[in-house]
Amino acid sequence: MKLRTATFLGTLIALGGLASSVQAQTIYRIVGPDGKVTFSDKPPISAEQGKIATTGTGAAAAAGGGLPYELRQVANKYPVTIYTAPECAPCNSGRALLAGRGVPFTERTITTAEDTAALQRLTGENSLPVMAVGGQRVKGFSDVEWSQYLDAAGYPKASALPSNYKNPPPSPLVAVQKPADASAEPQEKKPAANNEYRPPAGPAPSNPAGITF
Repeated sequence: MKLRTATFLGTLIALGGLASSVQAQTIYRIVGPDGKVTFSDKPPISAEQGKIATTGTGAAAAAGGGLPYELRQVANKYPVTIYTAPECAPCNSGRALLAGRGVPFTERTITTAEDTAALQRLTGENSLPVMAVGGQRVKGFSDVEWSQYLDAAGYPKASALPSNYKNPPPSPLVAVQKPADASAEPQEKKPAANNEYRPPAGPAPSNPAGITF
């Protein structure tokens, strides 16, 4: 943890005056020839791969001019995205930390096999939660580590959000989802690690794809 944080801090310092050239990570919403919608950090290179429907750079894009100037500058340079799943206690803790600190963020939910594959391509991780701060990604929830990354990016320690501000609602990483299997039987939950969510190995009503993180 200390090594990764030190690396991130060193990167920010080294960028110095060039920090303004760092662009917020763009997420492309791509509609394929079969109508299937996916999200990726890389645009399609041909019509066969699909066409771009919309793009976004996290909560900062949705908020527009509604954020205070200094917070908007930080959110544009280092947008925050969290990847979560239902019934994920560490995900809830991470969400609460961001909300309590007043960090604008985008939330992508992982509920299907397609979502899991997309998460692996985007973040290189298959456990939740994952927090992305600009190009840096933090696996699992740790209030100390998450706070260090937010501090290094320049997010204020106390909320500076307008009282009427609302983050965009959570959205699936891949828009098209499989229908739930009504015949699937819930299985006994396994103990989760302190900072990661690991759902049951078999399919369950809240986890129709039987995803294992």
